[in-house]
Amino acid sequence: MEILAFGVQADEKPLIEHAFQDHHEVRCLGVFLTEDTAPIAAGYEAVSTSVNAELGGRVLEILAAGGTRLIAQRSTGFNNIDLHTAERLGMTVARVSSYSPYAVAEFAWALALAVNRRVVRASTRTRDFDFRLDGLMGRDLHGRTAGVIGTGKIGEAFARIAHGFGMRLLGWDVAENPNCMELGMKYVHKEQLLADSDLVSLHVPLMPQTQHLIDAAALKAMKDDAILVNSSRGGLVDTGALVAELREGRFTGVGLDVYESEAGLFFLDRSQEAIEDDTLARLVTFPNVLVTSHQAYYTEDALRQIVDATVRNVLDYTAGRRSENVLVPQN
Repeated sequence: MEILAFGVQADEKPLIEHAFQDHHEVRCLGVFLTEDTAPIAAGYEAVSTSVNAELGGRVLEILAAGGTRLIAQRSTGFNNIDLHTAERLGMTVARVSSYSPYAVAEFAWALALAVNRRVVRASTRTRDFDFRLDGLMGRDLHGRTAGVIGTGKIGEAFARIAHGFGMRLLGWDVAENPNCMELGMKYVHKEQLLADSDLVSLHVPLMPQTQHLIDAAALKAMKDDAILVNSSRGGLVDTGALVAELREGRFTGVGLDVYESEAGLFFLDRSQEAIEDDTLARLVTFPNVLVTSHQAYYTEDALRQIVDATVRNVLDYTAGRRSENVLVPQN
């Protein structure tokens, strides 16, 4: 069986080709799966997609009409997939249920430290041989409070790093993590966490219940000098409300590796084009905001685990097996 992989990054391609070489043929494409590119998959029983693929009802119908029966998504999140339509069409959908939590947690901390210590501004200055310290003052994190929203594997890894900095830990989740509690984490209501935390980091999945979890009211509940980090899913934050608060001069720093309207922008070179997204264009102009392009997961270790899990998902499909990665079962 030949697999068609959409949205494959240059660094990712040799890992995918090597992982599949003893099992199935794989064709890697740099283009992302959309309604316009879906016809390319005609004749491919299995398609592998990236996190920003468009897998709504219309795209799934095009894929199914072309003979696709398996979608193996190379990510944990699956909010971009219409699972009901996939089931109706008799398609199997699988994802990567977990990979290195350290990749995302460490990058979340890279964002937090960068905005706290004004690293981007300092680097830009020194490139122009401007070595002044004005405007570069940060704060010690030791002794301050880190609020972790979502304390699964990634949230726990983030909390362990915070504990290493000597920070007080507050947590919010539907279930308490005993490993986090051993670190001294106190679970509180979201409103208290937002009000008491000097640093808030988001580590929950995007679903209807968490859409705009950090809305205008949540942002207003935060300290004026707090740091907000989102390395999970863009839709967790109401970006319009965030821009409004930033315009009021609030927050020491905001680090965003994800953006709620990132599809069609992130992972692509738009440097020679006019950006029509006014919210994003405004967001990146704030000196205390750092936006990166959904790269928190992008380590060699995590990618190898993602690719290996994707190979297993394809092998399970061909063998008629089920695993915890299957979102829509085979008929």
